[in-house]
Amino acid sequence: MPEKILVVDDEKDLVDLIVYNLEREGFEALKAYNGEEALKAVKAEKPDLVILDLMLPGIQGMDVCSIIRKDRNTAAVPVIMVTAKGDEIDKILGLEIGADDYVTKPFSVRELLARVRAVLRRFAVSSEIEKSETFDFKGLHIDFSSHVVIVNGKHVDLSPTEFKLLRFLSRNPGRVYTRDQILDHVWGESFVEPRTVDVHIKRLRAHIEENIVEPRYILTVRGVGYKFADIS
Repeated sequence: MPEKILVVDDEKDLVDLIVYNLEREGFEALKAYNGEEALKAVKAEKPDLVILDLMLPGIQGMDVCSIIRKDRNTAAVPVIMVTAKGDEIDKILGLEIGADDYVTKPFSVRELLARVRAVLRRFAVSSEIEKSETFDFKGLHIDFSSHVVIVNGKHVDLSPTEFKLLRFLSRNPGRVYTRDQILDHVWGESFVEPRTVDVHIKRLRAHIEENIVEPRYILTVRGVGYKFADIS
């Protein structure tokens, strides 16, 4: 079965162009021109990915993404946010409410298709990792059940929080997380400052990276947050 992509934008010519190219690449493509139509299509069609414009008539793209994430039946659907704005704050807000990637208008169709494939691959990899008890990547071995971490054949001792941080990021390779998102997933309801994430990332890198200046596992995404390297 072809993967199903929902394209949401009020520019009908742009939607038609994206849909045409998605179908030419073998995807099944659906259209929506406002937030209300998008939410109905997500519930009824259960797409494998949503390409969602930030500026929509009616319900805004940010709100659509937030509603998708809050519904347990749609929470796992990947979302690529599209915005005409270049401000870092829009990118950060989009990621904070649950977007998995973003592209800024104007963009090339080739770039968008590459993002679509990358996000779909990333989710497929994350699903496999989630089912697995171990993880291996470029000399890094993690046993999630026994909390064992080995780097290039040597055992590494991590604190419980450092291990939780590594487990969270490595189970979601390639996906960018803001500091606030990492706090929510790793520290939960604790009253911890966002800077705490930076401190623990630095400590974790000191344990597992050969070169903390040029890390190969835990990467910094300037102006946004952190991610584990893309392994797909």
